[in-house]
Amino acid sequence: MKIAFVGKGGSGKTTLSSLFIRHLAASRVPVIAVDADINQHLGAALGLDEEAAAAIPAMGAHLPLIKDYLRGGNLRIASAETMIKTTPPGEGSRLLRVCEDNPVYDACARTVPLDDGCVRLMATGPFTESDLGVACYHSKVGAVELCLNHLVDGREEYVVVDMTAGSDSFASGMFTRFDMTFLVAEPTRKGIAVYRQYKEYARDFGVPLKVVGNKVQSPDDLEYLRSEVGEDLLVAVGHSDWVRAVEKGRQAPFAQLEGVNRTALERLHRTADASYERRDWERYTRQMVHFHLKNAESWGNAKTGADLAAQVDPSFVLLEGAATPQPA
Repeated sequence: MKIAFVGKGGSGKTTLSSLFIRHLAASRVPVIAVDADINQHLGAALGLDEEAAAAIPAMGAHLPLIKDYLRGGNLRIASAETMIKTTPPGEGSRLLRVCEDNPVYDACARTVPLDDGCVRLMATGPFTESDLGVACYHSKVGAVELCLNHLVDGREEYVVVDMTAGSDSFASGMFTRFDMTFLVAEPTRKGIAVYRQYKEYARDFGVPLKVVGNKVQSPDDLEYLRSEVGEDLLVAVGHSDWVRAVEKGRQAPFAQLEGVNRTALERLHRTADASYERRDWERYTRQMVHFHLKNAESWGNAKTGADLAAQVDPSFVLLEGAATPQPA
């Protein structure tokens, strides 16, 4: 299951995504956590100290390796250099699975121990000095999108992505890569504005969206959210002494998280799990191809000097049980 956490900056999406990841790990569910926000905070939210969080490899720095591995023996892709962030898999492509070892995970993922298990953590990587003035954020998340395009995951396997703030994720097709999107919204006009913008963009693509109200301090806050988002409001979360202590660097057992907040996380888990029944791999593949052709025409063909439409394998559908060639 692929789950995204989105919301405006400061809404608490990283905190909520880290709590959900901890909940899944405590439930003994395999998890890959991905920090796709240029402001890299997920590692710290999962309990890593500053040095360990900074040591997580940047996926963008390993993009040539990622492309070369995923390309595999796909004859429609002339070279790894002609792959762009939206390149879809086809016959001969190598696919990624949550519960496996492969060169991509070896290079980009690190195991983070938690109270009741562990997760693999991957990160896009922050801007470097060499990026300033010459690169945009979306060039960094391209590695994440490419991996999601080649990922086949099952019901009890989770990839949880802490997305970039606001509506920036709509600059690519990555927002359609998820089985469920949790939008973290504060009970404020700005929080609701981001929800409405996301809802409008996502509507035409059938993106499942539920709102997680955060920083809800009163019945009036809750009523405000209900009146503005209606049935999209799934749960509301208030103040947490446990979270505040962890944010101060005082690590505490996850089992000590307040009962009301544990109940909220269980609701998120049930909702994410229920989305499995609505999976449509054919639509998923069509959307992947749709955004690839748009990007190819807009900039990809000119950048690579190749006709990237030729990379599309019309007979290929990404499926949960799809076979993948193994490295030689």
